[in-house]
Amino acid sequence: MSATQSSQLTARNIPSFMNAAPITHDLVLIGGGHAHVEVMRRFGMKPFEGVRITLISRDLHTPYSGMLPAYIAGHYSYDDAHIDLGPLARFAGARLLHDEVTGLNLESRKVICNDRPPVSFDLLSIDTGSAPSTSAPGSEENTVIVKPVSSFHERWQAMRERVLATADALKIGVVGGGAGGVELLMAVRYHLLQELRAVAGDLERLQFHLITASDDILPTHNPRVRAMYRNVLESSGVALSLGCEVTEVTPGTLRTHTGDTIALDEVLWVTAASAPPWPREAGLATDEHGFIRVDDTLQSVSHAGVFAAGDVASVDPHPRPKSGVFAVRQGPPLANNLRRALQRSRLTSFTPQHQFLSLITTGERRAIASRGNWAFEGRWVWQWKDWIDRRFMRRFTDLPAMRTTAPSPNGVGDTPTFEDMRCGGCGSKLGADLLRNALDELTLRHGPDILVGLAKPDDAAVVRTPPGTVSVQTVDAFRSFIDDPWMFGKVAATHALSDIFAMAATPQSALAVATLPLAKESKMRHDLVHMMSGALEVFAAEETTLVGGHTGEGAELSLGFAVIGYADENRLLRKSGARVGDVLVLAKPLGTGILFAGAMQGQARSRWIDEALMMMTLSNGGAARCMVDHGATALTDVTGFGLVGHLLEMLNDRSLATEFELSSLPLLSGAIELADRGILSTLHPQNLSAAEACKVDQAAREHPHFDMGFDPQTSGGLLAAIPATNANACVAELRRIGYPQAIAIGRFVARENGAAIAIRS
Repeated sequence: MSATQSSQLTARNIPSFMNAAPITHDLVLIGGGHAHVEVMRRFGMKPFEGVRITLISRDLHTPYSGMLPAYIAGHYSYDDAHIDLGPLARFAGARLLHDEVTGLNLESRKVICNDRPPVSFDLLSIDTGSAPSTSAPGSEENTVIVKPVSSFHERWQAMRERVLATADALKIGVVGGGAGGVELLMAVRYHLLQELRAVAGDLERLQFHLITASDDILPTHNPRVRAMYRNVLESSGVALSLGCEVTEVTPGTLRTHTGDTIALDEVLWVTAASAPPWPREAGLATDEHGFIRVDDTLQSVSHAGVFAAGDVASVDPHPRPKSGVFAVRQGPPLANNLRRALQRSRLTSFTPQHQFLSLITTGERRAIASRGNWAFEGRWVWQWKDWIDRRFMRRFTDLPAMRTTAPSPNGVGDTPTFEDMRCGGCGSKLGADLLRNALDELTLRHGPDILVGLAKPDDAAVVRTPPGTVSVQTVDAFRSFIDDPWMFGKVAATHALSDIFAMAATPQSALAVATLPLAKESKMRHDLVHMMSGALEVFAAEETTLVGGHTGEGAELSLGFAVIGYADENRLLRKSGARVGDVLVLAKPLGTGILFAGAMQGQARSRWIDEALMMMTLSNGGAARCMVDHGATALTDVTGFGLVGHLLEMLNDRSLATEFELSSLPLLSGAIELADRGILSTLHPQNLSAAEACKVDQAAREHPHFDMGFDPQTSGGLLAAIPATNANACVAELRRIGYPQAIAIGRFVARENGAAIAIRS
């Protein structure tokens, strides 16, 4: 695929960090908690010129804790109860980095991540939530831990499947008698009993047990509320063990502080919150439990420019229980003080309320209201809660139209003056010091066949070609279509290598061409390091050496590679070469063009984009070797022209045609849903012209997969002609080595009536 085609593919995909103003300050948010989603919403409503916001989150969908019990009970869908951080970050003009934070270097002001290079910050805010205390031996290994709430969905689904997969009598227990524990127990009970009713199962085989170290349930609520909820538990047949501290958990058994045991088949662990270890290890002041100590401005008491909110924070002047309601209320003052810190203005104090309204669900569509000494119960309370919760969620899902980049009246006070006219030509290259410093931060591979490269740079690279081989060369480049430079580097490198693999060749070396938006030198170096670090990971996995390149300033981030490989001349594979009877095998699913068009409109779920990126960074090297081993007669990769366009390129022999069924096409999650809404890539209409060379019946044109055949792909999969006798084995092996949606989609036949491709439903 040419650079021109790539540019057309992403013409509308302008990432949120492509602003006219130079980047001068980095605001980094760790965690997508309740306070941070409000921060992003407010920065989206009132952008800052010159400030780049980066959200680093282990999870792409933030569960709203107030709706989680009703979601578990089955009253809400996943998307009803979760805030999708992708569209919200785009609205805020923020980069979303999908990664887990493992530490901080407060001296160099860097966030240490699990997968990528450290992320630099000028201003930092932390809202990661908490985890339950697992001090009892065996609790971590032998229970279903509820926190972090963001990943509880998977653990709950696994438990649900275990319970429903057997007809045995089971005892299900919850450890923890606070609001979270009682609500979860009743939600799980309601959901499981409803599923058993639906299949006429034995409801009596499930027994439920609540265990708490407190002398009563809901210890922070008034006696009337506690009495109401005890009545709910008792009338539901839930066994209660009060004042019962769990000291050890073994498979099937809880041991208490009195030495007694409680037999349970499934245990959910909802005890008091605990803090992650890395804030204390980094040197931030923490309380005795490890939570970050902040003052009434939500700024760290030990480190200026570091803020914290939600469960991970402990507000020194105003200690409060760990509750989602406080995190929600901290969002507006946190946003205000982050803005003030960027402007170097005086921070303002925040005093949380002493009393607050709690609406505690009881499994079915009923709830108990608690505030101070008040207590109310009924279906109307649940309806009230439902209205409040849905209104809250609409703040983050029904976002206004995409923001403009008009100058903000509240821009950063010390924004430097950049030249109105930047130099062109060689004057637009990045400075030598910047490049040297960036290269010093990267781990470079030095292959034995590289005579002159980055280890000993010169005016050009010199590479030794293995004896008896021919050189195979390709070049590809495109502008960034995602806000994560590290991930963009991985995609760009994976995409560039694919043309080498499509020739059944081995990649050897690569030259980079990178363009970075104007910013402070330190920030340009940071982006270059991240982008090239991602690319180098891909190249290292395929034993390909980066030998040089060119960097420059430009309006937006872009990256390309000229890749050189080698192959035995007699073993090269071409696009043409298929024979009648060969089977058409596709290694990766389709839909990237539609998905990223949807992302730019805020319509694509973050989990869809995450799945797409996993496929886009899956190297085609293994697929190529597998297809060659199974006798491939022709090979190409599916990129900008779409499946049908590249399939036409395989049909140079006018006696040959192909036929395939739309229902067999492997698709990425969300692609059909977006296409049904009319969301398609800007290159789709041009690709659709290839349908003129196809025989398409009316049923096929109306098939929901029809548009997928013309969707342009970035870093798409290989498409091969495999002899029929080897096709099934080839597909099975592709799936075994990591291409889970590899499939045979059609076959090559003799051409009749002039049609090159027959598309059937």
